[in-house]
Amino acid sequence: MKVFESLIGQEQAVQEMQRATIDAAKISIGDRGDAMTHAWLITGPPGSGRSTLALAFAASLVCPNGGCSECVDCRNVAAGMHPDVEHIIPEGIVYKVEATRNLIERAALLPTRSPWHVIIVEDVDRFRLDAASTLLKTLEEPPPQTVWLLCAPTVDDVYPTIRSRCRHVLLNTPTLSAIADQLTVRFGIDPAMASFAARAAQGHIGRARAIATDESVRLRRKQTLEIPTNLRAVSSCFDLANKIVASANADADAIVSPLDEQDDQDIRTAYGEGAEGKGLKTVERQMKSSLKTLEERIKARRRRVLSDQYDRVLLDLTGYYRDVLVIQSGASVELINEEIREAIDRVASVDDESATLQKIAAITETRDQIVANVNPLNAFESLLVTLRDPKLNAIVG
Repeated sequence: MKVFESLIGQEQAVQEMQRATIDAAKISIGDRGDAMTHAWLITGPPGSGRSTLALAFAASLVCPNGGCSECVDCRNVAAGMHPDVEHIIPEGIVYKVEATRNLIERAALLPTRSPWHVIIVEDVDRFRLDAASTLLKTLEEPPPQTVWLLCAPTVDDVYPTIRSRCRHVLLNTPTLSAIADQLTVRFGIDPAMASFAARAAQGHIGRARAIATDESVRLRRKQTLEIPTNLRAVSSCFDLANKIVASANADADAIVSPLDEQDDQDIRTAYGEGAEGKGLKTVERQMKSSLKTLEERIKARRRRVLSDQYDRVLLDLTGYYRDVLVIQSGASVELINEEIREAIDRVASVDDESATLQKIAAITETRDQIVANVNPLNAFESLLVTLRDPKLNAIVG
């Protein structure tokens, strides 16, 4: 089952999924297979490989060889093109009821070329109560050949009614050495860069790869890590907050603009824009309707990507102040940002552990505010004022 080889440090979870794959093959020919079930909940911290495991398991279910990684089915799953595997990633901050109903309707369809119709749903913690209740109905009475693979950071993030109907698979944060080895062996990255990227990414495999291979990602990270030492006056807090928001918007535009343009062109091509003949007015109305729907998708996708950019900044700041706390407490553990130890030492000497804990709490609160649709600029202005001096936040806020 080669499709599982890309998982790092998740031996127990991989073994469970491999047993399920074997029993799924038994079920498909009418035998009993207790290791297989119709709904799975895969949880683990960011970067632990939730979607990687889900895609590997999906490939093993639709592959005639149990996940060889070489056949057309395995390759199509990896490319997101397999007709019997749907990979759902929310483009908005939350899942909506209408989209959930549409997903359930598709889930009822029989597989076209495989024994199973597999539906992978990322970030199931983003289901609001109404959408979760809608999803619950199909988990209670699933189509016989449909398999749900739900992914979330933790079990507690998922509504109890949903998680109670799923078999839980828990992933752990892989070790930094395992991530570095994977970057070197699989992607040919220099060992020194791989080690740095694994440490800087705080155990997030995808981010480690981005840091190791993309200079612009390293530059953005460097700019974020310079923020604590640049908070010299309250006015600088507002200036830097503006820069954070502007940079996040620019990065989001760079990511989504090509996708938006391609989706727009695909719709226009599908409806034959520019063609002539009978019935074209009806086609034009249909195309306008599709383009209007696309506008909503574009807005939702941009909000999601922008939220991810803010998350990146907050994650790096959390790592920075974690390092400050390590130095203040005298703990003998490696710093995440060892390369800027001198700057972290200076920040650590200014405050005490209590102030640093307040700053870390403020970063967490800022993330919650952004998820709750608080104006990002206001949220970051308040955060940076707190990072400069926690006592000032009560006055400004």
